[in-house]
Amino acid sequence: MTSAAVRLRERHRALWFWVFVGPFVLGLLVFTYVPLGWSVYLSFFDAHNTVTPDTFVGLDNYRALLGDDAFTSSLWTFCVFTLFIVPATYAASLALALMVNRLRRAQAFFRSVFFLPAACSYVVAALIWKMSLFNGVRFGLANTLLGYGGVDQIAWLSTTDPPWYWLVIVTVRLWLQAGFYMILFLAGLQRISPTLYEAAAVDGARPGWQVFRHITFPQLRATSVAVVLLLVINAFQAFDEFYNLLSDARGYPPYARPPLVYLYYTALGQGQNLGLGSAGAVLLALIIAVVTVGQARWFGLGRKEAD
Repeated sequence: MTSAAVRLRERHRALWFWVFVGPFVLGLLVFTYVPLGWSVYLSFFDAHNTVTPDTFVGLDNYRALLGDDAFTSSLWTFCVFTLFIVPATYAASLALALMVNRLRRAQAFFRSVFFLPAACSYVVAALIWKMSLFNGVRFGLANTLLGYGGVDQIAWLSTTDPPWYWLVIVTVRLWLQAGFYMILFLAGLQRISPTLYEAAAVDGARPGWQVFRHITFPQLRATSVAVVLLLVINAFQAFDEFYNLLSDARGYPPYARPPLVYLYYTALGQGQNLGLGSAGAVLLALIIAVVTVGQARWFGLGRKEAD
């Protein structure tokens, strides 16, 4: 093959590469990186009801945000939500993966059944939880079951002492995402070499907890770290279930406002303070980045294991 033919072939490869990759890169640039850069730009301006401000305020938006009790309260809401949802989802998804992995028949069926809620819309699931399961009247499923035991009905989403709304929020998120993380754990389980279990049996290890503790769980370390990182990031981004469960015609209650709900009302509410909302988005992105990097370093993600 001549050098001219080789160059022509390389040009064709480059052309087809950009034909397939170009639209994706363009969409990523237009719909992700440009809005992100503009959001950072807006955070340094007084941007009320406009995305093209001209009054530079420096770090005033950041100072106002950090001094706002509502914003710091939203961060506390995130911390509480994370303390509930991360361990619950981790344990539930790992348990489902262990049970499905042990099946000899219909494994694909149960894997699909448990994964199916992950394809459901968060908005739809939140409305089902709000209007059918925990609607606060005696016809709701939860109150009907309590009524059989002689327990008075509970206003699940409006009772703050005790805060029953956390049960509703956590269960809907748990139902929606446990199946997805089960698939990740299943992939990790299927990568474990059977020879490890055979060697453990020869050494007298008892099947069950002993094998799980000393073989299965250590072998799932990389998967566990990835799952925890994804769970924390997704908890930071919680919006749909909170907004659709707790808001009504009167607006959103003063409790259980995660950061994205706070920013939604700041940037798109009555004041439409896009500068303050952009500053909050930048702070939230920085917090997510710091937490993610801190977790990765704590768990040693990417670190070479000693021989």
